[in-house]
Amino acid sequence: MVASKPLRVVIADDQESMSAIVRRQLVKIGHVVIGKATNGRQAVEMTQVLQPDIVLMDIEMPEMDGLEAARLIHEQCPRPVVLLTGHDDPEMVRKASQAGVGAYLMKPPSAPEIERAIIIAVARFADLIELRRLNIELQLALDNVKALNGLLPICASCKKIRDDKGYWEGVESYIKKHADVEFSHGLCPDCITRLYPEYKPK
Repeated sequence: MVASKPLRVVIADDQESMSAIVRRQLVKIGHVVIGKATNGRQAVEMTQVLQPDIVLMDIEMPEMDGLEAARLIHEQCPRPVVLLTGHDDPEMVRKASQAGVGAYLMKPPSAPEIERAIIIAVARFADLIELRRLNIELQLALDNVKALNGLLPICASCKKIRDDKGYWEGVESYIKKHADVEFSHGLCPDCITRLYPEYKPK
């Protein structure tokens, strides 16, 4: 099966033989390998510079392991990550998910397995990016909300409000400062009758 859209891939594995196997399988399904790293630190640097569509990365590597590299990629230059491992370890899967990994593969992976993992990782990454966007929008909305709560000292005669610094100001002015509202002016029926007794509402 050939991928409908070729992806630009960075491979990170300290074993040249395994890296070559993964590269062959990627090429077979139509993807392009744009970089090969031999440790986690190189993988992070390559991801920052080359901006690949996805990273396939071994867990056990010198200088920095795949989990730490995946975490840094997730924080610094978010990209989908697929981990390559020789062990089926549930605890590792949990840690990988926390590090932002979208899928993982047992070594040596076949072409269909790689393609399936890539599809899953890319889909999960898209969901993650959308969730981040929505969280940012929500935070901005919350930052713009000014809530009025608690007791407001208000003059029984002129209806001015005393702020937390002891100054008195009109109701409209106070509310506009503390809530996202604008006022439109009109007259209620009682005030119309009092101010304009000659006016007869229809």
